[in-house]
Amino acid sequence: MPTKEENERAKKLRDLIQYHRHLNHVEDRQEISEQALDSLKKELFDLEDLFPSLITPDSPTQRVAGKALDKFEKITHKISQWSFNDAFDEGDMQAFDSRVKRLLDVEEVVYSTELKIDGFKIVLEYKNGELLTAATRGDGKVGEDVTNNVRTIDSIPLKLTKDVDIIVEGEIWLGKKNFLQINKKRKKEGEAEYANPRNVAAGTIRQLDPSIVKERKLDCFIYDIASMSGSLPKTQIEELMLLRELGFKVNSNFEQHLTIAEVLKSWERWVKDAPKEDYLVDGLVIKVNEIEQQERLGYTGKAPRFAIALKFPAEQVTTVVEDIVLQVGRTGVLTPVAHLRPVLVAGSTVSRATLHNEDEIKRLDVRIGDTVILQKAGDIIPDIVEVLKDMRTGKEKKYVFPKKVEACGGDGSIERVEGQSAWRCSSKDSFGQRTQVLSHFASRKAMNIDGLGESIVEALLKAGLVNSFDDFYTLKKGDVLELEGFAEVSAQNLLDSIEDSKKNSLNKLLAGLSIDQVGEETARDLAENFSMDELMKAKKEELILIEGIGEIVAESIVGWFDRNREMVEKLLAHLDISSSRKKEGGLSGKIFVLTGTLSISRDEAGEKIRSLGGKVGSSVSVKTDYVVAGESAGSKLEKAEELGVSVLNEEEFVNMIQS
Repeated sequence: MPTKEENERAKKLRDLIQYHRHLNHVEDRQEISEQALDSLKKELFDLEDLFPSLITPDSPTQRVAGKALDKFEKITHKISQWSFNDAFDEGDMQAFDSRVKRLLDVEEVVYSTELKIDGFKIVLEYKNGELLTAATRGDGKVGEDVTNNVRTIDSIPLKLTKDVDIIVEGEIWLGKKNFLQINKKRKKEGEAEYANPRNVAAGTIRQLDPSIVKERKLDCFIYDIASMSGSLPKTQIEELMLLRELGFKVNSNFEQHLTIAEVLKSWERWVKDAPKEDYLVDGLVIKVNEIEQQERLGYTGKAPRFAIALKFPAEQVTTVVEDIVLQVGRTGVLTPVAHLRPVLVAGSTVSRATLHNEDEIKRLDVRIGDTVILQKAGDIIPDIVEVLKDMRTGKEKKYVFPKKVEACGGDGSIERVEGQSAWRCSSKDSFGQRTQVLSHFASRKAMNIDGLGESIVEALLKAGLVNSFDDFYTLKKGDVLELEGFAEVSAQNLLDSIEDSKKNSLNKLLAGLSIDQVGEETARDLAENFSMDELMKAKKEELILIEGIGEIVAESIVGWFDRNREMVEKLLAHLDISSSRKKEGGLSGKIFVLTGTLSISRDEAGEKIRSLGGKVGSSVSVKTDYVVAGESAGSKLEKAEELGVSVLNEEEFVNMIQS
């Protein structure tokens, strides 16, 4: 049993360590050295080790990573989690301002602004001031319990300054400097480097082993009170100040504005200044400042009416074109790709950018050695938008399409596609093209053979084990074990995946065959109107009766089956292909457009809609019946509201397809 003095000593150590932890990780100030703080922690560790009864839930020692888990438990959120609608320019903000004033029936509104941190959302619940649970956002209703991991993050308090019951929301992030250090270490150890800090933060918080989380030095800003015992503050600014008083780390760059014009000036300033911060920022969050007005405005199906996220414009950086190489696609099309000096843009490290085709190279007049402007917006693929010709030294080299490309196979000849800007391999059977074709067949959008990626396909080709689609289905375990990196379990897993793929739908098979001009949508249209046997015999005149299929596509399909009939028949002998013919269902004739992030993939949601007779469109029009809006829905949601198209949140969508 500890003595009274030892009890008091332990309490003083806990309080003092907590005080300095708060200074260091929340206020970014330091009063004693790290070594001195470590010495205090060691004394507390030793004291608690000697007398375990001294351990309290909020003790700094309880931040130490616990045992690895087998899986995360689910947590049902007490308060539904929402996301913001996006704005991109002054027009969007003026429309938001007008809408808010109209709904409130007022002439003036005070707004608050906060930086939109590009991290990973977390929901924290405290009971009597002590951390109870930490959960991911999940689908907005149910998240994953990551409490053990969150306890290792120094900027998240285990004990608040007041004994309140409170649920708060925040953003977990990884600093740019720590991100670079992690990648430096991985490169040194021969491991693949991570793409961006946000992905590392999201992946880290979902690690089953908390010790890995502790090593990564994640950070966290808290920005919202979802619920709290007692009375809430009257304004958003007061809410942020209260969060800080309770011991949370709150980003200090929040402001109050009397007009939208002031908001836009602040946004313009942060467009320039945000890159100077150690954390990623992708916009400003604008909220109606008065909490009472927020409550009156309420929510749409998925987002608050009182707030909006004003995103930053596409980020641009400069880099150097170190080389231009041709990439062979699965249909033999040659795509020029610029190899770039690696550069961080919009949170991701980029070292390659497509130049699309010969005409684009000529339009940009891009040369090897040129300094170029690279642009990336959100998840859009990076693009070279301009060549800085004033930076030329005279040593730059023009790129000329070669007459022969070794990767094309045969004699390496290439040819320009008539009426198009693309060059293509003359040979239809190059190694590079064959690798692409077979990899595409195994991909998730086609036959979905898990574990059969491009590197494995390439190894199988080099070993002479496969050459055509049907060869996958005659592979034996001994064949796979001959490949580098395979053992008994992994070889069997691959064979099981191949076996599972035998039962598949016709549209998936057609999408995987690399028929020129036939992508996922066309494959689905074909499968809804023909069986495989009918399709193999179909004439051009029959095919062009299908909406969306013109003469060029029809000729391509007929020609492909004429050339590949024997191969298809061999393949079909191994498969059990189900019909994808159009069915009548509860959604027959209804057109849906999907936007934002759902808890299931868009592919899964689309398949469910089609299975019930509905259609999935790519853009919103007056013909659209429903827009399904997930997290971070953008312009499609705004278009739906503008046209009066019905908007469903994910819960409403799920109820519709299940009823």
